[in-house]
Amino acid sequence: MEMIGQGILAALRMLVSGDAELVRVTLLTIRVAGTATLLSILVGIPLGCFLALARFPGREFMISIVNAGMGTPPVVAGLVVSLLLWRSGPFGYLRLMYTPTAMIIAQFLIALPLVTGYALAGIGQLNPKLHDQILALGASRWQLYWLLIREARLPLLAAVIGGFGGVISEVGASTMVGGNILGRTRVLTTATVMEVSKGNFDIAIALSIILMLLIWLVTYALTLLQQRGRPH
Repeated sequence: MEMIGQGILAALRMLVSGDAELVRVTLLTIRVAGTATLLSILVGIPLGCFLALARFPGREFMISIVNAGMGTPPVVAGLVVSLLLWRSGPFGYLRLMYTPTAMIIAQFLIALPLVTGYALAGIGQLNPKLHDQILALGASRWQLYWLLIREARLPLLAAVIGGFGGVISEVGASTMVGGNILGRTRVLTTATVMEVSKGNFDIAIALSIILMLLIWLVTYALTLLQQRGRPH
């Protein structure tokens, strides 16, 4: 209990003092996780909508890939990105290894199946008659997709929450492709693991508290949007 109390006090001191390193690490955490989540939304929601509505050979196989991806360990995504971006890899010439960009790519691969899977489930649970009614009114295919996305906005916000939660809390992929380099690729999760390995449990607890506070603030804002859109 004493260690936990020290961690809480350390978190308060770091927040009140505006610790420069803490601010840098927190901003990078938001930047990497936020960008990866945004990219996964731009790709995952249209893909989930397409898989829910289209009928084509191999559809079930693609859905199974998405479902499997939702449970893929982050270290697997980190390994894939490492193989692609390593000096001897196909994209090694880009020199992206151990950069925030590599971390964004890895986290995008983690978030994409989560967002796609939630979007697929959200669109799929809509009344099938709604699909026919919209087409009967003369809507184009793109208008149909847009109207169904609006109708399924509540589960789609859950998809955003799931995608963001999946990437901001992961540590394996970020460590593999980012290297936890001070001032360059260190984020809250990798910093926490490092402090635990050094035996600095008070600082690790402080970083964990700040990480949880950040996650709560973002998910609370998204939850407010979700509940505001709920029909009364």
